[in-house]
Amino acid sequence: MGGVKSIDRRGALRAAAGAAATGALAAGCTDSGPAAPRSLSSTGPSTALSREPAPGTAQPAARTAPAPRRFPGEPAEIAHGPRDRARVALTFHGQGDPALATAVLTEAERAGARITVLAVGSWLDEHPVMARRILDGGHDLGNHTLHHTDISSMDEPAAYAEITGCAERLRRLTGSIGTWFRPSRSPHATPLVRRLARRAGYPHVLSYDVDSLDYTSPGAPAVTRNVVGAIRDGSVVSLHFGYADTVTALPVLLDELARRGLRAVTTTELLT
Repeated sequence: MGGVKSIDRRGALRAAAGAAATGALAAGCTDSGPAAPRSLSSTGPSTALSREPAPGTAQPAARTAPAPRRFPGEPAEIAHGPRDRARVALTFHGQGDPALATAVLTEAERAGARITVLAVGSWLDEHPVMARRILDGGHDLGNHTLHHTDISSMDEPAAYAEITGCAERLRRLTGSIGTWFRPSRSPHATPLVRRLARRAGYPHVLSYDVDSLDYTSPGAPAVTRNVVGAIRDGSVVSLHFGYADTVTALPVLLDELARRGLRAVTTTELLT
C-alpha cells in the first residue's frame, strides 16, 4: 500500500517521531484498561512550542470555535455515522508530546483529511497553542475531561467538575466548549456521565466502533491492520496523539482509505 510517495512520507514522519521521543512515549488514553504513564523526552519540532505562555493563559482567538450541535435522530452516545456516504471519522485523544500531535495534524492535512481531537484539559493548560493549531487546520476540537482519570468511577460532583473543567479551558482558548465530549478511561459513558455531559452543554457523547489499540504500542503495521481490518462506511475510529506508532501508521492508513474510496472527515461532517 501507499507506493513511493507514502514511503517517503513515512520516512519523514519516522524522523519526526524519533526526534520527539527517545524510546518511551507520552501516556495515551487507555479505553480498554489502565496503562502506566510513559516518560517522554522531547527535542526538535517541539522546541518552538516550549515558549508557550504560562499554563492557563488565554490566547486571543481569531474566531469563535464551533459549538456542540444536536443531531436529530442520533442517540445520546454516538459510535458511528451513516453507513452509505463513504465517509469515516478519525478521532484522536488529545494529549502527549505536541511535536507528535503536530506531525499527525500535518500529515492529515497533507492528505486532505480532517480529524476530530478530544483534548484533555490539563494538556491544554500545558500547550494552549495547540487548541488554535487544531482549529486552524479545519479539524473538530472537543472535550476529553480535565485530568483524564476514570470518570465512570467518580461521584456526580467530581465527574461534573471533570467535564466542565475541560469545557472552561476550551471556552477560554477558543470561545466555545468544543464540538464533542468523550469520557476518559472508557469507550462508553455511564448514564450519569451522559446526563452530566448534557447538563454541561453536550447533546451527544462521542464513542467509536473501531479501536486502533495504538495506545498499546503494537507497532505501526499492527495499528494499520487494526483499523483497516474493521473500518467501513460511517466508522468512528479511536486513535491517540503521543505515540510514534500512530504517526508512522497514518500515511499508510490514509492511503488505504483513499484506495477504498473512503474520505476522512470531522465527526461533525460525518453526521451532517
